Amino acid sequence: MMGLYARYVLPKLIDAACAQKPMAEIRAQYVPRASGRVLEIGFGTGLNLPHYATGAAAPTQLSALEPAADIAALARQRLAETPLAVDVMQASAEQIPMDDSTFDTVLSTWTLCSVPNVYRALQELRRVLKPGGLLVFAEHGASPEPAVLRWQRRLEPGWKLVGGGCHLSRRADQLIAAGGFRIDELETGYLPGPKIATFTYRGVAAKR
Repeated sequence: MMGLYARYVLPKLIDAACAQKPMAEIRAQYVPRASGRVLEIGFGTGLNLPHYATGAAAPTQLSALEPAADIAALARQRLAETPLAVDVMQASAEQIPMDDSTFDTVLSTWTLCSVPNVYRALQELRRVLKPGGLLVFAEHGASPEPAVLRWQRRLEPGWKLVGGGCHLSRRADQLIAAGGFRIDELETGYLPGPKIATFTYRGVAAKR
């Protein structure tokens, strides 16, 4: 039963949840900042594609990782509509099939919450970034309110089951800093919706 859910239901739920207007506004703010040779992790259904810069400011190369083939399949229409050439690889951020110091920018939007070994993934992101390369991120996670955080931790086991491994209580800023990055910009705050799932961390970090 969970196999059928993961294959047929979860991809559409993720697409609908992540296409909400407040998240689209954050994508519009941060995705265009990915420049040069770009790696997008957690490509999903391609929701970031309309927000990449075009013309002279467009990425010179765009590679994307998505481990779930059933989710990536929903990106076909968006891939057909984008002027960018995108190399989509069925791979995880925990084991990136690229050489060291390949990319100028890594983009992660609502992805680090669901990576099983987030520490390994951040090591890999740092490895494939060029010296001084940037990690542009927008993630949800732990609330600064103790009462909300307690509920996040209580609900997290069940939430992971129905949300494709999504964690509610990860501190994206702390994880990124511990992964060898210097956070140069950081905005935090709630998006509209239940507080247990809407506190966001977004910004830009540089490879140290």
